Amino acid sequence: MHPDYQPVVDQHDTWLTLNPVQGCPTACSYCSLHTLGLTSARPTELATPAEAVHQLLTHRYYAQHLALALYTSTDAFATPETRAHLTGLLKALAAEQIQNPVCLVTKFPLTDDIAAAIGQARAQGLTVIVYVSYSGLGPDHEPGIDPGALRETFRRLHAESIPTVHYLRPALPANSDPALLSQLLDHVAPFAQCTVVVGTKVKPAARDQITRLWPELADPHLSPETADSVWPRSTWTWLHHLPHRFTGHPVFQTNSCALAYVLRRADRAGVLDTPTCAANQCPSQQRERCRQSEPGRPAVTDSAIRAHLDRLGHPELSFAYRHQTRTVVLARPAPLRDRHNLAQVLGVTVRAADDPGESLWPGRLSGAQPLVIDPT
Repeated sequence: MHPDYQPVVDQHDTWLTLNPVQGCPTACSYCSLHTLGLTSARPTELATPAEAVHQLLTHRYYAQHLALALYTSTDAFATPETRAHLTGLLKALAAEQIQNPVCLVTKFPLTDDIAAAIGQARAQGLTVIVYVSYSGLGPDHEPGIDPGALRETFRRLHAESIPTVHYLRPALPANSDPALLSQLLDHVAPFAQCTVVVGTKVKPAARDQITRLWPELADPHLSPETADSVWPRSTWTWLHHLPHRFTGHPVFQTNSCALAYVLRRADRAGVLDTPTCAANQCPSQQRERCRQSEPGRPAVTDSAIRAHLDRLGHPELSFAYRHQTRTVVLARPAPLRDRHNLAQVLGVTVRAADDPGESLWPGRLSGAQPLVIDPT
């Protein structure tokens, strides 16, 4: 399959992304890159570190307060070439005094060169958070990934005082046993700031791929593509009734909440006091931080919404703004990446009719709900 490279600068539901290198040498069974021809692929440089930073700072999506995820279309820890590019990009971001918190997601070990690069960037004022994807899926799903090396990565990141998030994803039948899930948390809770548990995301083009892993999703009465994520019932139940020994370890369903917690910020994604908020194992001081900040959140005006829609390339798109709920209702469909950016930049909820040509999964911030699958 010919590679379908994505924009170097893009917007996902909880963070801005910067992908100057695309193509991953691994081929995890569930990966969203399959439909793009970017798995089992040699990483390809689409922009040098300097070019990537220039594209970021001049992009219509850019705002200083947004979280920035690097290399979501590869794994920057995977090869000497990607690690060298990451080292250069961290230097370039730090040299520009970027204020955005920078997130790195990996399934590979922390090597000496990357530890040094992160340490140098942090010394220059760059905020760096490492997400380690450790989900209990074996080599049938994650070929070439060493769980023991990942456990050591958690220990090393902790020893280096690098903020670390345990990414337990995706929720599949293969890793849905509560004993396995608890064992994973036992390994990482002493070292990670928190855990994010994420269901399976199903892009419109990926249903055949996912049903091979999860045959129940072939049911024509289900619509996993329109769900925020899909969960086995046993994982969902475990998540909502965690063993008591994890009381001191925050566990979130929502990455926006994990980011807020690690960064000591308040919720900006409209999660506070929702059922999702109640289900998150969120520390009381974080919930109090969110509640105290709510009355002081800056008002959003119609003119600010209009100006940002114009910047996003939608000068004719009309909308209604519900001030009490901070909800923008668009009069017609718009790309999800634009809706996510509008929501994150202004701190609002955005609602619109679905675009039948959309290629991304919807995400909870756009109103999609989880889909929980009972065992057959």
